[in-house]
Amino acid sequence: MLKASGAAAGIAAVGAAAPAAAAGAGTGAFAHPGLLHTRTDLDRMAAKVKAGAAPYTAGFARLTANRHAQSGWQARPQAVVYRGSGTPENYSLLYNDIHAAYQNALRYHVTGESAYADTAVAVLNAWSATLTAVNGSADRFLAAGLYGYQFANAAELVRDHGDFELSRFQEMLAKNFGAVSDDFLVRHNGAVVSNYWTNWDLANMACVLATGIFCDDRAQVTRAVDYFKHGAGLGSIRNAIPVVYDDGLGEWLEAGRDQGHALLGVGLMGTFCEMAWNQGIDLYGYDDSRFLKGAQYVAKWNLGGQVPFTANTRRKGAIGGWSGSETVTAAAGVDPSMIRPIWAMIANHYTKRRGMSATYVTRIAAKAAPEGGGGDYGPNSGGYDQLGFGTLAFTRDRVSPSPAASGAASASASASGAASASASAPVPGASPSAMGKGDDLAATGSGDVVGWAAATGVTALAGGLLLLRRRGRRAG
Repeated sequence: MLKASGAAAGIAAVGAAAPAAAAGAGTGAFAHPGLLHTRTDLDRMAAKVKAGAAPYTAGFARLTANRHAQSGWQARPQAVVYRGSGTPENYSLLYNDIHAAYQNALRYHVTGESAYADTAVAVLNAWSATLTAVNGSADRFLAAGLYGYQFANAAELVRDHGDFELSRFQEMLAKNFGAVSDDFLVRHNGAVVSNYWTNWDLANMACVLATGIFCDDRAQVTRAVDYFKHGAGLGSIRNAIPVVYDDGLGEWLEAGRDQGHALLGVGLMGTFCEMAWNQGIDLYGYDDSRFLKGAQYVAKWNLGGQVPFTANTRRKGAIGGWSGSETVTAAAGVDPSMIRPIWAMIANHYTKRRGMSATYVTRIAAKAAPEGGGGDYGPNSGGYDQLGFGTLAFTRDRVSPSPAASGAASASASASGAASASASAPVPGASPSAMGKGDDLAATGSGDVVGWAAATGVTALAGGLLLLRRRGRRAG
């Protein structure tokens, strides 16, 4: 049986409340460090490793063994980064350098050895002094989204270093990554809004959020959070997880596409939620913890379990140009050996911060541990889509729920909606810059072509662009 797929919006505060928003947040200031890692997180990692505590030591061993985490890494900055067919692709230089900066910065915070911070700063300064544009085919938006949020996270860890060119990096990040991602969420490269799969939106949402926090741009953060809740594209939470079943599983839209992109999407949504949480905005619990239901679905499916599936049809094409549709009727096949470093963060939030049950997520997190990072999951770009090292970074002690948080769990949907509104009060946003040309659409991304079965749908979502076919099930 299906539960209603468009449940009332709101924060479900189960077992924990979101951290208090940063002091001065109303004026645009944010807590720093405050993207994927807070000062408390960094201090915890250092203390646990120094004490020889498991599993932190195993996670730290993955970090120190990675070739990117070595001091003295030499940056290879480029004036223009290209990603996509028909262009002189050089984006691997960028993502390798970003992961080197992040890993060195993380290693510095654990060990206190300045050589690692100096290396991270040298890499970041080299790129901010050189980069002028991110170009290519439609894949330029993937590059902007993925590498923009990663760049921001690496820089956030060394933003107080005496040699770090903070203002120059902020300008480079906002212009070459944040503005491109912001434009994608508004225009979708001139395509109909459902043309691009869930992970395209999520990558660019993560970039807009991370850039907004790093640059203390509250309007940009508000736009990103609002898109997560209400965006028309397939990355907003009710479009990414369009169906919730009575067993508590939430169908992940890209499960009908393939395993790799579904894992990417879950990792990106988790990243988005974690960065928001560290600024006092609870999206993990939004809409009755809808993300947990989607993560549980993907975890069970990736562990080889059977999951329900409701067929859907996705419109694609250019506005005023070519058009078509694709329908999928079942979850794709999976290789249970495929591992990505995305689960520790999600499992620890729900089970340790909130004290909730997350059976499948917990099982797959244990299977993936200790998590590595970029360079540990293959040489191609997919192995660098997440920053990783979750066993080290996100393992945490269980937090006992406070009476206030426990009481909030039983609050009405209207009260939850009010809490959601107060977590991120709307602020008028700046107009995004024009980037998308609309003449190089990518129906699936990175040159992938997916076969679909022909079918029709009857229930419309996302402005009539995504259709769900109930296949005889009654909506509850």
